[in-house]
Parts: sequence; C-alpha cells; structure tokens
Amino acid sequence: MKISLNWLREYVDLDMDAEQIAEILTEIGLEVEGYEEVEQIKGSLKDLVVGEVTTCVKHPNADRLWLTTVDIGQVTLQIVCGAPNVGTGQRVVVAPVGTTLYSHDGAPWQINRGKIRGEVSEGMICAVDEIGLGTDHSGILVLDDTFVIGNALASYYDTATDTVFEIGLTPNRSDATCHLGVARDLFAALKINYGHKGQVKLPALDAWQVDNDTMPIQVEVLDTEGCPRYAGVSISNVSVKESPGWLKNRLKMIGLRPINNIVDATNYVLHELGQPLHAFDIDKIDGRAIKVQTLPKGSAFVSLDEQVRKLHEEDLMICDGHDNGMCIAGVFGGLGSGVTNQTHNIFLESAHFNAKWIRRTSGRYLLFTDAAKVFEKGSDPNICVFALKRAALLIQDLAGGQIASEIVDIYSKPVKPNLVSLDYGQLNRLVGANIHPKEVEQILLALEMKIQASTPDSVTVAVPTNKVDVTRQADLIEEVLRIYGFNRVPDKNRMSFSVSNSHGIDEARLRNLAADYLSAHGFHEIMGLSMIDKRYVERKEFQLNDVEMVRINNTSNVQIEVMRPNLLVTTLETISYNQNRQQNDLRLYEFGKSYLHVAGQYQEKDHLTLAISGWHQESWLTTPLSPKNEYYVMKGMVENLLSLYGIGSLEEEVVEDAYWNFALKYSIDNQQLAVFGQVNDDLLSYLDIRGAVFYSDFDWSRLIRNQKVDQIQVKESSRFPVVRRDLALIIQEEVPFSAVRAVIARKLGLVLKGINLFDVYRNEEILGSGQKSYAVSLLLSDSTKTFSDKEVDQMIVSMMDELTREVGARLR
Repeated sequence: MKISLNWLREYVDLDMDAEQIAEILTEIGLEVEGYEEVEQIKGSLKDLVVGEVTTCVKHPNADRLWLTTVDIGQVTLQIVCGAPNVGTGQRVVVAPVGTTLYSHDGAPWQINRGKIRGEVSEGMICAVDEIGLGTDHSGILVLDDTFVIGNALASYYDTATDTVFEIGLTPNRSDATCHLGVARDLFAALKINYGHKGQVKLPALDAWQVDNDTMPIQVEVLDTEGCPRYAGVSISNVSVKESPGWLKNRLKMIGLRPINNIVDATNYVLHELGQPLHAFDIDKIDGRAIKVQTLPKGSAFVSLDEQVRKLHEEDLMICDGHDNGMCIAGVFGGLGSGVTNQTHNIFLESAHFNAKWIRRTSGRYLLFTDAAKVFEKGSDPNICVFALKRAALLIQDLAGGQIASEIVDIYSKPVKPNLVSLDYGQLNRLVGANIHPKEVEQILLALEMKIQASTPDSVTVAVPTNKVDVTRQADLIEEVLRIYGFNRVPDKNRMSFSVSNSHGIDEARLRNLAADYLSAHGFHEIMGLSMIDKRYVERKEFQLNDVEMVRINNTSNVQIEVMRPNLLVTTLETISYNQNRQQNDLRLYEFGKSYLHVAGQYQEKDHLTLAISGWHQESWLTTPLSPKNEYYVMKGMVENLLSLYGIGSLEEEVVEDAYWNFALKYSIDNQQLAVFGQVNDDLLSYLDIRGAVFYSDFDWSRLIRNQKVDQIQVKESSRFPVVRRDLALIIQEEVPFSAVRAVIARKLGLVLKGINLFDVYRNEEILGSGQKSYAVSLLLSDSTKTFSDKEVDQMIVSMMDELTREVGARLR
C-alpha cells in the first residue's frame, strides 16, 4: 500500500524527515518496505524547456513526419516530429537528449539522439500526456507567449516533491487501509514516545448543508445481512470534467489513474478515510429508487469493463426500482449507470457491506478492486455518513452542483464498540516488561479507545469500530505493545533452557530417516502451500466435496481460501511450475498436512508424499522408461521405505477412483498405510503437465504407529547353502501375484528367504481362456542344516496343495 507523506501531514503535524517517519511506522507494525522521493507532477520537468519552432517542413522520407528546427535559447535543435498540429512560430515543450520521461504505467524512458527515417533528431516536442499534465495525445502541447524561450518548464508549475512510503500491510489491519488510519497510529506513537502535543486533524465538514430536496432517491435494503448500513445523497447540476492538477497528482502519487473529477473525488476519499464510495448517474436510475438485494442465479449483468457476467445467487447487487442490476455491491460498477461526461446529476453511495459476502463475490469474478479489498478486510460502519459528507463537499468544490436531497441512512442494527478488558499482570507476563498502568491507559487513549472501567489490576475499553481485529485481550495487548515499542522491551542478560528426555517415539528422527533415504536417491524436498485455489473445488477432475472443505478468510488473496484437502494438488502445481521452466526430470517428496471437515469434525492428517515425473534424461546409454516401468520404480521406493521402518505383511488392494489411471493400496489390519500409482490424465491436462506422473501418499501418523525401526535385528548369514526352485504356475487371470505370494510365505515360513516373479505368460491356445502363467523363483535355506532334494520336494508339494486350495493354482 502506498502512503503519501504530504497527505499524512494534513492530519498530523510532523517535523521529522522521511527516514525517521519510516522507522516509527515500522516500529508500530506498519512495516515500510521502501520509500522514494518523487515529483508531484510525474516526469523530469526540470529538464524540459520552452522552445520555439523556427522551421517546419515535410520529412523527405516520410509523409506523416515533419522536420523541424527548434530554438531553446542557448542552442537550436533539429527534431523529427509526427504531431499533426506542429507549425512554425509555435511555443512548445521540448525534451532535449538525456531527459527522462514516464509512460502511462510509470515506467521511465530516456530521450536519446538518433536518426528517424534517415534524419537526425536531437530531442522531442512533447504532448500533454508525455509530461504528466493530462491524457491528451492528439497533438503537441502549444504554449502561449507568456512562456519564455529557454526557460525550464518546471518554473511554471508546482513541482514540490513528496515522499511515498510502500507499506506492507498485514491482512488484519483494516484500520490502516487509508491515510487517516496510518496518521492515527503515527500520532499515537508520537504522543507516547516523542511527546507530541497536537491532535489528529479530521477533514472539516462545516460547509455541509442541504440546498434543496428536488432529487430524493427511495432506498430499500432487502438484505440487511449483506448490507448492514446504506447511506446516500443526491447532488444536482454537476459538471463532469478533468480533475485539477493537485488531485490528479495526489492519486498518481499512490499509483491511481485519474479518470474525472467525480470518480477521482470518490477515490480520494477512499484512500483518505478508508470508506469506499460509488457515484450513480441519477438520470439512469429507473424509478428513482434503489434496492439492495440479490438477484436470481444466472441473471446477466454488464459491468464497467463491458463484460457480461452471469450472477451467483449470493452476489449482493445495487439495483434500480425495476430490479435491474446497476452495480455489484462493493466490488464493481455497471456499464449503464456510471458517471460519464454527459452526467449532470449523481447519487452518491456510502455503504457498509458484509466482509464475507464481498470476499466471495470478488473472488468469484476475480475482481480485486480497491473498494473490495477494503470491504473484505472489514470497513468501519460508523464512518459512512462522515465520508459521504466529505465526498459530497469535495465534489461541490470540483464539479459545482447542489446537495439535492436529505441524506438517506438505513442502519437498522447500529454496530457498537466492543468492550475488551486487559489484565495488567497478563500484559506484563506476555510482553516481558513492567509497563505502568498509567502509561497503558495513555496508550489506549492515544489509540482513541475510551476507558469504560479501571481498577488497580485491569482496565476495560471501548474499541473503535474501525479496529475489527481487536476483539480479545491478546489483541489489546498487541495494540499496547505496538505503540509502547518493541525496542523498549528489555533483553535478558542470560538465556535459560531445560533439557528434556523422552522415551516415546522420536518423530523427528523417523522423519529424517525417510528424508535422508529419499534425498540420497535423488529426490528433492518441497514445501507446498497449506492453501489451494478454490477453483480446484469447482473442477470435477479433482473430486473434492465442497461440504468437506475447510475455508479461511484469506484477505491477502481471496482466491486462495481453501485449506488443502490432500497434498496431490500442490504437488501437481509444483510439477507444472518446474516443467514450465524446462525442469522435466523431477523426483519430489513432501512432509505436510491435509485438512478436511467431515461429520462435523475437523481432520488434520500428516502425510509423506512422493512424486516422479520424467525419471531419466535422454541419453545414448539408456532408453527412457515406459510408464509401466516408472510405476514399478515408484512401487520399489514405497516398499523400500516401508522396509526401512520394519513394516511388512502388507495387504494389497487395487484402487479405482478418479485420481488414478491405475493404483495400488497397502494396508495393515484393513487400515490404509500407503497408496501409489499413475495420476489421472485429466488432472494433468488441466494443469498443463506433460508426460506421466507417479505419486504415492503415506499416512504418516499410521506409519509412525506401526514402525519397528528399533526392533530390526541383524543376523549373520547362514553358512548352509540356499536352494533355488523355479515354478511355472497356471492361475486365473484375476488372481494377483500378491495373493500367491501370501500363500507361499505363510506355508514355507522362515525357510523362505526370497520370492520373485520373473515372468508373466499369456496364451489362450496353450493355457486356456482366462488363464495366465506366473514364473516364480523361490530361495530356501535353513540356518541349522543343508536341505536335501527330498525335503525340498516335500515342501514344494505341500505348498502346491495349499496354492491349489486357496487360489486355484497348478503347475504348468
């Protein structure tokens, strides 16, 4: 947020330089990220000079260019000019070589000596918009004879400098979204810590009066939840035109583009008082009535940007007397009701809208206007009428006109200040300093908090309604500490800590065990945001149940308001981000949490996730892995991790849902421990991800509960030989190898040292319909003796009987 120092000086007497003020603002929690001294008129006016065109002829090589000579006093310049109105004898504004000018978006650019169509040009003859004095670019600016040749243009204009602070405002500080709010905080700090004796000066409203009641507008608020307060007034016979220089400069200082005197006045008051306003053309309000209401879902609305938007049933609208939408309340104006150069009568709106309603509507249409940003943080409902009078008087000064109605003010349930108590003992414990109760009361009074009750141990205050974030004792302590000064809290001369000893599970150690293993195998750890874009909830590809989502009031980015229900979304965003930067060989892992709201309970689960995309780079030594092979690479990583934690005897199950092309789930006692597979192509397509992505998700908490790291034992290798037997088993197509492996492991027990599926064969002519053949190798050994062939044969026969009974297998 940009704050003008000259603007601040209108409310608080400041005898400090910009550096001192920046330090104070940062001390009180309004962190100054930077500041710069700028001219009030954008552009280097000190380098611009008044010149006279002495000759002007057609450019020999271009029909629409002119070759001129311009006298600027000490020297005559040759300048190629393309303006249609240039002519001999004109007094003009000249930017010599080396002058810095600014484009409409504020970007600087320099005038250089060069050739244009073969002719040398030693500067530029300027138009109004090129030197920041207006928006006209139809031709060059022609001056009158009072401008003296060779004089600096700056001598004819007010080019006093200003300092603009860039403040990093935290989302909760709704009270500091305007210059007056910052001035109030600054005044409190100056009064408490620097002995400032003045007061905060509010804009004067002494001139307010109603001139007549010829243009009353009937207002009806049909949804008081969305609009707790609505105020407005009519102003007749205004003249819509360009704003004066002082107003345009003020707006430009803080990064706003001047439009006209009416709109500029409303923007000025918004950034002065923190109250958004909107001006309607009265002659375009059908029925001379306004209704604040919602419209049926799908209703069409044409906004100022000429886009037709289909409304949601929860969008609060400002409608005319015939229920036609004129404005999306608190967010964006309509094309048919706004102020134009032909407007003569206006209705000025000053309202307080529900922050949640504005946040959702703003995010729904991606319309993050200055007004919406203020409303969604929580505007002050008790400043509406003050701001309305301030804006109306300013419009009268800028555009003339008469106040043509009484103020309409619908405020059915006035918002009263919150009463919050502060315990001095708790304050001193949290802050770490002994702040005297009298100083605490002085700080609270400086922050315009009225004391309602006071005892030797505590104080109760009425919190101003512009501080919507101050609702409890901890908030009040923060306010006191901000003004008291963090730098005044004494440092301790010694540091103390306690040594703890735990016999429980060391989660950090177990986490590092996995992280070390994965990092050693080429994986990179990522940290995804805990919040995701709400558009994912609306997309059917992600299969997210809106009812189960956990939403937060994220005023810094209203589009990202959903706590992630799984880690897959943020992992895919990371893959997409990297692929867009030519990073295609990706092996990623993340420890993180997911958040759901199921059956009235909030669920917060810990996960470990892995992702593989493009395992191998191109090389003449190797061929790229097929998706099938990459699946088995992921499968191997999952099984190795589980083995690392001493987890075995897993139950396998094929997973079929919208997230996967194919996937497998490992469970213990029917509780899912890990799931892995190839991510569905539709999800990848939505995020523009190229190639296949293989993903695994471990239930980290369940893995920790089942781990047996400390129970893993090391034994010496058997001195007796290992016997290998290869078997070809014919089995039904639907029987998975995991079922075969489970029967073999159970039957052979400890003598089974290894089992491997090394071939799968299918041939209906030889094996029969619906049959397949597994080629399996078994490694058998006993730590006490050498097996004889007869003993091995007996074990194989017994094992085959078991396989036949349980899974229908037979030897080929």
